[in-house]
Amino acid sequence: MSAGRSPAEAAGSTSFVRRALGGRRLDPLALAMAAVALAGLAIALYLAYAKLSGGTPICGPLRTCETVQESPYSEFMGIPVSLLGAGYMVAALGLVAAWRRIGRPALFVLYGLGLAGLLVVVYLTYLELFVIQAVCPWCVAYAVAVVTLFVLTMLALRRPEPERAGPG
Repeated sequence: MSAGRSPAEAAGSTSFVRRALGGRRLDPLALAMAAVALAGLAIALYLAYAKLSGGTPICGPLRTCETVQESPYSEFMGIPVSLLGAGYMVAALGLVAAWRRIGRPALFVLYGLGLAGLLVVVYLTYLELFVIQAVCPWCVAYAVAVVTLFVLTMLALRRPEPERAGPG
């Protein structure tokens, strides 16, 4: 328990989280999915900030982030790809929360979104390796987040759905 908080206050914050998750217990798989989506969102927002501010992402002595960011493939119809990636992760976070509230239909949507995300990161990785010929470590980390989220979604779909309580 943290200093200065009474047991009632600590219990109140837990019940707030439970209410936000639809009254269900905190599921480690859902928490892992949310954590991965938050990490992906942070990466995408950092890259979007760097792109929109005219700066370059910090990627050490490689300087390959700059090459990738300045390529014509860093935008889709004038929108930075990293901003689209941030939107993807926000949608994933929303679907993880919806899964905890409404059940498997949200997981099926997240699975479909994950398939689309996999196709996009495979294409972008291909571009980095064979067309741009520079690999951005931030982009690789984002791709790992997309793949990890997809794998976690498949694991969630393999679990049996818990029985729901009938009407009162």
